[in-house]
Amino acid sequence: MRVSSSLRRAEPGTRPRFRRVLTAVSVAVLAAGVVVPTAVAVESTPSPSVSRSTEVDVRPTAPVTMSPSASASASASASVSAAPSATVVASTSPSQTPTVTPSPDPTANPGEPTVVAIPKVVGPLASTKKSHPFGAAKFQGVPENLQKKGYVEEEYIISGAADVYDWPAPGPAVVRTTDAPYTTRILVRKPINGRDFSGNVVVEPMNPSNLFDLNIGWAMMNRQMVENGDVWVGVTVKPVSIVALKKFDPGRYGSLAMANPLSLDDPLNCQVTGTDDRASENGLAWDIISQVGQLVRSTDARNPVRYGAKHRTEEVYGFGYSQTGGYMYDYINGIRPLAESSPGKPIYDGYIVAVAAGAFVGNVPINQCATVPPVTDPRYQFSGVGVPIMHVMSQSDYLIGIAGRRPDSDAPIDRYRQYEMAGAGHATPDELNYAAQPADIIRAGQPVPPMSCNEGPRSRFPSHIFFDAILRNLDEWVRKDIAPPHGSPIVVVNGAPVTDQFGNVLGGLRSPYLDVPTSTWFGTSTGASFCFIAGHEVPFSASALAGLYPSHNDYVKKVRKDTESLVSQRFITRSDGEALIKEAKQSDIP
Repeated sequence: MRVSSSLRRAEPGTRPRFRRVLTAVSVAVLAAGVVVPTAVAVESTPSPSVSRSTEVDVRPTAPVTMSPSASASASASASVSAAPSATVVASTSPSQTPTVTPSPDPTANPGEPTVVAIPKVVGPLASTKKSHPFGAAKFQGVPENLQKKGYVEEEYIISGAADVYDWPAPGPAVVRTTDAPYTTRILVRKPINGRDFSGNVVVEPMNPSNLFDLNIGWAMMNRQMVENGDVWVGVTVKPVSIVALKKFDPGRYGSLAMANPLSLDDPLNCQVTGTDDRASENGLAWDIISQVGQLVRSTDARNPVRYGAKHRTEEVYGFGYSQTGGYMYDYINGIRPLAESSPGKPIYDGYIVAVAAGAFVGNVPINQCATVPPVTDPRYQFSGVGVPIMHVMSQSDYLIGIAGRRPDSDAPIDRYRQYEMAGAGHATPDELNYAAQPADIIRAGQPVPPMSCNEGPRSRFPSHIFFDAILRNLDEWVRKDIAPPHGSPIVVVNGAPVTDQFGNVLGGLRSPYLDVPTSTWFGTSTGASFCFIAGHEVPFSASALAGLYPSHNDYVKKVRKDTESLVSQRFITRSDGEALIKEAKQSDIP
């Protein structure tokens, strides 16, 4: 199925080959929020038969090509060596003196879970001609009219006290420093009328990998959220994003701070790397995530999602993507056991952990002076969490993160699904289309991330078709105990993906883009910034398309059949399925 006709065409089966050596630096930057120079991130040798449309693969060998019939017996197991642990450190002086406890004994009792406090709330902040929220829908890369969708956007300043943790061993984290003050912001998109509110709230720690907030969860799932009446809450959770916000609008965001509670001469204070600053502390994020979850599910008058007694929050879901997917590993395994909404009740009723696993940001440092554990550590797996987890990887990152694979489970204490999105890239156009407009990014002191790589535009594979269904299925699992479908992993043999005659991977979450193909889809590219995880496509030539599809009606019929099957299996929502069929009808295939 075609997404773009503006790219160079190639005969199906002409699969450009690249070998990629992914250094520990290029993986660690996702956690540190550093843009990687191409020279550091990529080492590759192009095939002499292909001059331009080439792929950078995170695999040790060239792909194995199999026919679909042969793929059924292919092993889906593989191993990828872990990148070395990266040390990320930091500290600073606060405006007030918090309680400091000594570095914990790894065998110490981490303590009993406690009911989480509700932060102070100021707002909603006014949006005027001179001042608007960073990342506001009206000022996105592609502006969005929320009012036409029956939604409203509001921004609030929240403040409270957060602990800083150490995590010396698997199990709950332990408190290092207590009651450090913080002030941050939340961006809320919600139905205008309470009667349209589903009762669901999705809380997203906004991704800071480009050194400013990206609301990727909204980009990926807004279609399902709006259709269902869900609320989305984006949270600024990293000091580097606060720096950008203050540059963007000092008057609006001047009070924001995640100050390091340790003095500069404290022995627990340490030198920092990358974009971290000793004046701030990344490790305040965990209690912020808990407190925002507690806020939006409360009946407190401060709750921005409060519509009244008839329309209250019922379920709260946590979402993290890439770096903040790594945040979800730390939060779920280290912090969640310590945080309750009320005695015996969790803050979050389920989680979507996206494009983070194993050596690919499967953990982030719990504080700025901490290191991540080795990839063989149990903290890189989810087990016995007590609420459902939907874990999603893309074609860009599944091999690096393969150590995060584990079997699905329907056990009440261990509800888990793992999905790998065949054809989908990690760094997508949508994450920038739904981000702050270029002028606002520049005003925030950051460069505008590129939409194209050496091979052409970032892959326009519509990952949202999977995320919409994943959110819908998570909600049904939580509310109705309807288990989601099981997805097959992308097929891997001897550390390499297995591809079909068109050069597309076998296995994984399927779609008409691979089952009724008009292009070869790659998970990686070459170029600046995050091109190493931005996929691209190589459309088939006109003669190849004519050979595959005798007529336009034949093509549409095949897309319809494939789509209806995926909808019936609940891998794609009905609305997205209708959109896929409409797109096929409007195409010029063959």
